[in-house]
Amino acid sequence: MESHLAVLPPIAAVWLAAGLVADGLPRLANARAVRRHSGWLLGLVLSGLALTATVLVAGLLGTGDTPADRAAAALDMTAVPALIVAVCTVRRVRRLWAGAGAFAAAPGTPAPYGLRAAAAHPLIVLPLQVTALLTVAGMIAASGGDRFNAPGVTGPAITAGALGILAVGVRHALRHNRLAERARAPETASTRASRPLHV
Repeated sequence: MESHLAVLPPIAAVWLAAGLVADGLPRLANARAVRRHSGWLLGLVLSGLALTATVLVAGLLGTGDTPADRAAAALDMTAVPALIVAVCTVRRVRRLWAGAGAFAAAPGTPAPYGLRAAAAHPLIVLPLQVTALLTVAGMIAASGGDRFNAPGVTGPAITAGALGILAVGVRHALRHNRLAERARAPETASTRASRPLHV
């Protein structure tokens, strides 16, 4: 295996693991589990950002067709979603981890719907999964030579990828809205109960 290809699978594995952990966070019913998994997610995200940034910076500093340049070229498409992860996702995951800590003092404390809705926010899950998808796509393209650059392959692949990302984004938005509505439902019911009756 060429040296630039040896660097890409660990980065792809970290992003894939982060996407899977983030996708499972809203399904956790226990506050302590949400805190534990959000801590794992924060570690995976920071590791993925550090690895990706290291490869991209090495590619910028490299001269000529070096392995670092080829590895950085495979991660070119990953730069934008990774930047979104660094700007938006990291902050939200840290707030989620801190918020879960407030509920996780007792072992069996259930995770409130508000906490699960925060875990399901599209700005947590979607950038991670898009970064993982583009990292895997870059790795496949780097290992496949020019087979994936043909016009008959590139166009349908980009279209399928864009439609897949759109479908994933809609799924996360619907799940977040459903959990947010459940979080607001008890508050709405109590507010209505507290209103005076007018005869």
